[in-house]
Amino acid sequence: MELAGKVTLITGASRGIGAATAAALRARGARLALTARSAAALRETAGPEDLWVAGDLCDDEFRAALVERALERWGRIDVLINNAGVGLYAPTWEAPPGLARQLFELNWFAPVDLARRVIPPMRARRSGVIVNISSIAGQIPLPWFTLYSASKAALLALSDGLRMELAGSGVRVMAVCPGYVATGFQQHALGGIPPARLVSGKRFALSAEACAGAIVRGLEREARLVVTPPLGRWLTRLYRLAPRLVEARLRRMHAAHEDSP
Repeated sequence: MELAGKVTLITGASRGIGAATAAALRARGARLALTARSAAALRETAGPEDLWVAGDLCDDEFRAALVERALERWGRIDVLINNAGVGLYAPTWEAPPGLARQLFELNWFAPVDLARRVIPPMRARRSGVIVNISSIAGQIPLPWFTLYSASKAALLALSDGLRMELAGSGVRVMAVCPGYVATGFQQHALGGIPPARLVSGKRFALSAEACAGAIVRGLEREARLVVTPPLGRWLTRLYRLAPRLVEARLRRMHAAHEDSP
C-alpha cells in the first residue's frame, strides 16, 4: 500500500504509539486527522498541515463530529487507526463497575463505533483500511490486567470478524499486537499498579517509534496481523501450544505482585 496522500485518522494521537505513528506516516506523505483528549498535547504533536480535534472518544456526539470534521477537511478517510486505549490494574471482582465500563467504552465501543462510521464510505469507494491496536495481552491474558486483556481480545475478535464481513469489498482490516511499549500508559491507567517485575523490565521495552515503524510497515505490506516485537510471536505460539506452562509463570508473577507491600 502506498501511504503518500492517504487520509489517516488516528485516535490517541497526542503521545506514545499514536504520536509516533502520526510522525512516521507524516514522513511518508500521509494526510493526518488526529484526536486525543488534550488540546495542548495535540497542538504540540500535530504538524502544520494536520487536522487535529480534541475531545472525549467515549462521547457518541464527539465521535460523530470527529468523522464529520475529517470528511469536511479531506473528503474521505482512507485509514482508521483505533489506537486510543486505557488500562486498569485491578482484580476483576474488585474493579469498580464504573471504571470497568469506562475501560470498555474506550477500548472497545469507541473503535466499533468509529469503524461503523467510516466503513460505508470506504465500501462505496472499494478502498480503505481499519487498523485496530490490540495487544499481546489480547492473545495471552494477564492476571493483573484481566479486564484490559478481555477488551483487547474483543478487539482482536472484532478485527477477524470484520475481515470476513468485508471480504471482497476492497476494505482491509489489520490488527496490531504490541508487547510492552515504553510510554506513559501505566501512569495513565484508571487504577491500580502493575507488577514490580513488569516495571523493572521497562528498560527492555519496545520504543513507541519502533512500534510505529512496525505498524507502518504492516500497512505498506497489507498485513492482516502485526505482532511486535518478534519475541511476542513466540510467546503467543508457546501459549497456544503449552497454555498451562505459560499460565503457571504468569500466576507466579501475579502472586509475587499481590504479596509485595
